[in-house]
Amino acid sequence: MLVWDNVNSHVDARMRSLIDTRPWLTVFYLPTYAPELNPMEIVWSHLKRGLGNPAPCTLDDLAAIIHSRLKQMQYRPDLLNAFLAHTGLVTDPRST
Repeated sequence: MLVWDNVNSHVDARMRSLIDTRPWLTVFYLPTYAPELNPMEIVWSHLKRGLGNPAPCTLDDLAAIIHSRLKQMQYRPDLLNAFLAHTGLVTDPRST
């Protein structure tokens, strides 16, 4: 499953072709200008709140910090589910 906003590059002919050749992939498009429905907006917000204290010296240092924080989130299914719940999306349709 892939949840996407309606950025032009997500809906162009080349991307549509890539999606169409993958029958196992289900794509859900969010409405235009609806960041409150996009879980990635909440992920980035959470990540940015945690970046207030580090003082990286280079862009590579900043990239390493971001990578580390995203990796930490990967092992927190409760946190990831909370991001989805905040948008009103559910991971298990049987639970509604």
